[in-house]
Amino acid sequence: MNLIKNSSIESTMSNNNEMNTVLELRPMPNFVETDYIKDITNRGLIYIKAGFPVHFRGPSGTGKTTVAMHLASKIGRPVVIIHGDAEYKTSDLIGSEQGYKYKKLDDRFIHSVHKYEEDMSKQWVNNRLTIAVKNGFTLIYDEFTRSRPEANNILLPILQERMLSTSAAKEEDYYMKVHPEFRAIFTSNPEEYAGVNRTQDALRDRMVTMDLDHFDYETELKITMAKSELSMKDTEVIVKIVRGLRESGKTEFDPTIRGSIMIAKTLATLNTTPSESKDIFRRICQDILTSETSRIGSKTNQEKVKIIVDELIEQYS
Repeated sequence: MNLIKNSSIESTMSNNNEMNTVLELRPMPNFVETDYIKDITNRGLIYIKAGFPVHFRGPSGTGKTTVAMHLASKIGRPVVIIHGDAEYKTSDLIGSEQGYKYKKLDDRFIHSVHKYEEDMSKQWVNNRLTIAVKNGFTLIYDEFTRSRPEANNILLPILQERMLSTSAAKEEDYYMKVHPEFRAIFTSNPEEYAGVNRTQDALRDRMVTMDLDHFDYETELKITMAKSELSMKDTEVIVKIVRGLRESGKTEFDPTIRGSIMIAKTLATLNTTPSESKDIFRRICQDILTSETSRIGSKTNQEKVKIIVDELIEQYS
């Protein structure tokens, strides 16, 4: 789904480096907002206004990240985005003490007295989570379960007690009260996906989880048309084939809207249609859909998918 136009946002933040991590989200002209998308967004906005973090959970290709960004744009506050990573430590989220501030004073106000002082102190540098908490920005933590649970533990007091604690050397940096405008949106894939950690029960209990499935027919059709600029008639053929394969229940992994978009964009690049170039269309569908529905490249699975795709092509084209 084509949604986001990013730009650095001007603000009154004291640190110019912090400004580089902040985004302003604006819907793009060809963004598709069907009743399905509106329903999810409106429900999420209600929970956000009630003060609860929202968690979009679902398999790959169900629009979790796009819906999260769309919801964030509706909130109307600057946005900070974090992408989950297994290598993250807590300091990668909230910040750490980095380098030193060096101060030198050479006082010669009285000619006969030479006063010389040097002072060196560690400096606390905020990272993205702290920037959002401090300034009341909207946090999008995309695929947060790819980060290790021990790194995400810092979220518990932020979401519950509305307090952020750090390991800063200066007392004034020990604790930070969460800004009243701070909001959080999370996304995650199912736990059986490779590289995904189990969500802590205590963290999951502090958010409203909305499970997303594949788009309905209208949404999938309109998104594919918007991304490829194919005609309604040609796009319908592609979407019906992809949905038919998904509903067959005979694939290792379900094909997603990405498959529909890839097929449609390829046809648009070739400036042809399913009916004009049936053999080429068949090969494109087989290549893309066997690739998307199998992770291990099993020939048995590939042949099975090709047979189903051939049947669907005959049915719909």
